[in-house]
Amino acid sequence: MIEYTFGGWMTAAPAALRRAAIALRIAWRALSRNLLRTGLAVIGITIGTGAVIATVAIGEGGAAQIHQQLQMLGDNLVWVEAGGRTVNGLRTGTGTTRTLVMGDMQAMLASIPQLKSCSPQVDGGGMQIIYGSQNWRTSFRGVSPEYADIRRWRVAAGELFTPTQVESAANVVLLGQTVIDRLFGDEDPVGKTVRIRNMPFKVLGTLGAKGLGAQGQDQDDTMFVPFTTAQKKLRGTPWFDDVMCSAVSTTSIPHIEEQLSELLRERHHILPGQPDDFNIRKPQDIIKAQEDMAGTLSLLLASVAAVSLVVGGVGIMNIMLVSVTERIREIGLRMAVGARGRDVALQFLAEAVVLCLAGAAAGVLVGVLVSRGISEAMSWPMLISPFAVAAATLSAALTGLVFGYYPARKASRQDPIEALRYE
Repeated sequence: MIEYTFGGWMTAAPAALRRAAIALRIAWRALSRNLLRTGLAVIGITIGTGAVIATVAIGEGGAAQIHQQLQMLGDNLVWVEAGGRTVNGLRTGTGTTRTLVMGDMQAMLASIPQLKSCSPQVDGGGMQIIYGSQNWRTSFRGVSPEYADIRRWRVAAGELFTPTQVESAANVVLLGQTVIDRLFGDEDPVGKTVRIRNMPFKVLGTLGAKGLGAQGQDQDDTMFVPFTTAQKKLRGTPWFDDVMCSAVSTTSIPHIEEQLSELLRERHHILPGQPDDFNIRKPQDIIKAQEDMAGTLSLLLASVAAVSLVVGGVGIMNIMLVSVTERIREIGLRMAVGARGRDVALQFLAEAVVLCLAGAAAGVLVGVLVSRGISEAMSWPMLISPFAVAAATLSAALTGLVFGYYPARKASRQDPIEALRYE
């Protein structure tokens, strides 16, 4: 036990702890004699530690941004997409089949209890929307009221259309922020009337901004209408492009996928061996791949940055070897008055560790500042990981021990008589 006394807490400390503290104090005095050389030795460790912290912060920030994109995609999202078909031996592209209908969605909800909710989706692009003297060409999306919860799409102002408006195929619309900026500027669009295909549509509400999607598309350049309105008045089609669904949990999605495939193959009368006329999509797979790639890149960058720690360690070893050569007479004098070889070794090891810890402290500051600078300049999220800071500091201390060992060993093996004669 260490006993704290008024005269000094070290008086009753274990002998090993006292020796270590004395060695650190002597090391600091020895290093402070030549501040320029000490500073140059510290720079390598500072760069290495700062680089490790900054690269890990970049990787953690990228992973957090990817996870945020997953959250924005939807609530445990899984969806069925109209697939292709075979015509005269040729396979058509995705979305060309006309077999995905309301009965399919109703059967999915009735047969698969792990599905929390579903919404049809009827899409279209290149639709001109007009308000007063302003117009804008955008895409539309026909959905049901459940779509907002499934895709975690917030209504910023106004309200969603009701099931009654869906049933009656009412001329109502919700506008994305990009469309609002182009048509209305600072004017409140809620309650106004716009024209789509020469038909008047009442603006029920505005959609909260979502920004760019995973593929870089502007998610706010869109408008939502009841799917029945999209089918009957904008597209003239009775089928769906997609059925968007929310699962009760992420772990249930693989089981849901199997059940969806069996159910739709049966409903669409697809014989064994024939290809599906639908596709089942899971954005979690895409995001997981992106997260793995970001993690690998972060590890690679951190490994490259860690090399600079090794380079800094070589610099520390060179400085310590020079210090041993310069202080041979001092080493001989200490041994002559009773210092043992391990005491001399401990002193030089302490100097190497002090150099590395000083570099690590400066490196932590540099890494944090660089991370914040990159974050502000590139609008990229940065997460300073306490684990990365601790790991970088520990690595710096280990670097001091590893690269300080040989100089310390060389110093401890000096012959006292020959050392005192050294010129």
